[in-house]
Formats: sequence, structure tokens, C-alpha cells
Amino acid sequence: MDVVILSLAEGSGDSCGSGSGSGSGCGGCAAVCATPRTPVLACADALRDGGAQVETVQAGSDQEIDAVLARFDGPAREDGLTWPAAGDDRRLVIASATDGQLRAVVRRMVRRWAPPPSKRPGDLAATRTVPDLPPLAILPLDPSHNGDLAAQLGLPRAPSEVAKAVLAGQVRRLDLLRNDGGSVTLDGALLGGADDNGAAVPWRGRVEVDDSVLSEGEEPILACVIGNGGGYAEFDGLRLLADGDPADGRVEVAVAVPVVVKQRFRGTRVRVEVRRARGRAVSVLPREGELQFLDDGVAGSTTRKRSWWTEAGAWAVYG
Repeated sequence: MDVVILSLAEGSGDSCGSGSGSGSGCGGCAAVCATPRTPVLACADALRDGGAQVETVQAGSDQEIDAVLARFDGPAREDGLTWPAAGDDRRLVIASATDGQLRAVVRRMVRRWAPPPSKRPGDLAATRTVPDLPPLAILPLDPSHNGDLAAQLGLPRAPSEVAKAVLAGQVRRLDLLRNDGGSVTLDGALLGGADDNGAAVPWRGRVEVDDSVLSEGEEPILACVIGNGGGYAEFDGLRLLADGDPADGRVEVAVAVPVVVKQRFRGTRVRVEVRRARGRAVSVLPREGELQFLDDGVAGSTTRKRSWWTEAGAWAVYG
């Protein structure tokens, strides 16, 4: 078994997943990506002890990430498409300091193996725009941090346990959110900014989930959450997402809207109403100005309509 442990280099710039209106940077790589990292060395030793051939690679650009992913290409196809290999003995470990770094690699996977619409092959499922991406293991570079995606998924966190999962080869397939900005979302996105005191800044926009409209765009929205997992379930102490299942083929969306309630003899008060919907796709159209957001922990903004859709079972993890 050949195993590649891939980590992103400090200040790797474009490899951290930049994209127009989709968020830029990986959410902290310059601060935490040193080489070699102790968890990487420990995981590599455990893999070698288990009989694997191990190579550690540090990528500093999209091109260097792509060079690693090219090793997981399948045989040449008659239609000329680049397709991931199935059932290969090569295995991939992503040494991740942030969820944004993990997203950066999965984003390159999609760009490598997603066929253009004009060359869509007949063996691609009708509900998918990408084939099954090769499974990967997540190696947290800060095992003490319990708020990342690996923790949410209940995946092993210690380097030796990550190595055991890779050697065992048990795979869990998970949903992937793609968006029309050319990026992907693994956990979730929070749309809406905050002031210097951390209070939500209301904004207006039309929010649709399949055929359901959560906001027409005329009333203020305190926050909108698009959840593929459970990491964005709460905002400022308010429970927004009722559930976070990254393998049910649906995206959960919630908007928090302030509602004025008239009270007899006591004036009025404001309560927060949470509206929720689940579906295959969601779109958000800001009514005016720039809309700030966090997508898998990566900051971005948009002034135009942004859409996300679910690719059920498109990516996979060991563990």
C-alpha cells in the first residue's frame, strides 16, 4: 500500500482555495502550517509500522496539489476524460490545520475530475456532476481542537488512530456542496456580518430552498446558515439548524429574522424567528450592497446571487 500525506505549505496562497466571491485563504494556514509537523511524522511512522510505503508532501500551490492528485487518476478513458481510479492501493491523508485547508484539497479534486457539461459521460449518475472522489483521511494538526469537521464526523484524531483507519480501509461516503462560485462546502456557510461588538448586522436578501422561500428579501435577516454538517448549527447562542447529517443527500438551511411582537399594555418586543427548510439546492440573492459570509471558516463576500447544491456521496473519508 502506498500512502501520501499531503499538507499545505505556509503562505501557500492560491492553494488555500481562493476564488472570486467564494472566499479566499484557508482560514489560518500562514499561522499554523510549519514543516514538518509532529502529527505528520507520527502518522507516517505508524503507517510504516503497518507495512505501508509512505511519502510526505507539502504543497505550496494549486499546481502542487494537482500533482499529488494526479497519482490517483484512473486508466485512460475512450472519451478522454480524467477520472479517479477505483479500488486503488494508493491512499491519501490530508494533514489539516483548518477545515479551510481540507476544503482547498477537495476543491482541487472537484476541478480535476468534474467533467465539463459538454462532455458529461453516460456513466455519471443523473443527480451528480462529479464522480465518486477518492477517499481520504483527515489528520488534524491540532488534535486538541474539538470543533473541526473531523471531530464532528467522529473520525480518529490521534496520528496512530488515523493511521489505523487508513490501513483498515473502511470508507464512509459523505455529501458535498458545490456552488456556482467554483468552490465547495464540506461543513457549512454562515451568511451575514457582525459589527465591532460581535452583534449581527441585519441584511436583506431572497433565500430559496428548492421550492420553498424562507425570505422574500423585504425583511431584515440576522443570519442565514447553509448546513451540510453540524458545525454552523448555532449563531450567537441561537439554535439555527435542527439537524446536521452530512450523508442524507440534503442541505439544511435556516434564516433568523427579527419579528416585532405587540404586547397588550406593555408596548412591543422583538423576538427572533427561525425559519428552516431542507432540500437539494439553495440560492441567496442579496438585495443591496456586499454580503459577508464564512464558508468552512473561510471569509468571503458576494454582491450577486450565490447558489449551492448537494452532490450526495461525492466525497469520502477513512474512519
